[in-house]
Amino acid sequence: MTIRVVVADDQELVRSGFALILDVQEDIEVVAEAGDGAAAVAAVRRHSPDVALLDIRMPVMDGIEACRTISAASACRTVILTTFDTDEYVYEALHAGASGFLLKDVRRDDLVHAVRVVAAGEALLAPSVARRLVEQYTSGGPRRTDPRLDALTVRERETLLLLARGLSNAEIAAELVVSDHTVKTHVGNVLAKLGLRDRIQAVICAYETGLVTAGGVPPAGGGRAAGASPAWARN
Repeated sequence: MTIRVVVADDQELVRSGFALILDVQEDIEVVAEAGDGAAAVAAVRRHSPDVALLDIRMPVMDGIEACRTISAASACRTVILTTFDTDEYVYEALHAGASGFLLKDVRRDDLVHAVRVVAAGEALLAPSVARRLVEQYTSGGPRRTDPRLDALTVRERETLLLLARGLSNAEIAAELVVSDHTVKTHVGNVLAKLGLRDRIQAVICAYETGLVTAGGVPPAGGGRAAGASPAWARN
């Protein structure tokens, strides 16, 4: 199946470069390019792509607002591309519904990989962004457990904790001594009960609610080499 992509960046050379990298892949088709956030939203409405790559700083409408609009009105998944990796951008983009967050110095292969991962329904952060996110949610000392977690069963809380540690479904199944199918059910229940879009928002929620604290931090980047996707981007 071909992955349909919209690329939005106000810098034409950057936009064209990303589009060229993606369009030469046999399983990816760039269906439109846009120079601002409003044009990106219009392109998503017109072409119904699977993934939208959005620069964070664009005229008319920035990438975060475009992401929020796209996520609320369509099934298109978004990847934020930026030269900035400050905490506030990560937080805003992910809460706007982004399924990926990459710096513009991303390697060619990692850009292609990110599009495929996000199109498959998973989520992805650049390792440097993941480190900042972990630091942000573990730098304020102990937190009280959030009442949102009361909606989860004991097993679902364990599943959320293991998601935050970066374990794949197969690893969670081994840890809990259950089947892969049961893990998928638990993950689905966690997302539904907490109103979360995907696994990456589940990781954020685990930090926000105090389920994971500084003593339970997963390795930065899930133990992978720089440039690879974090462990919690996996199935």
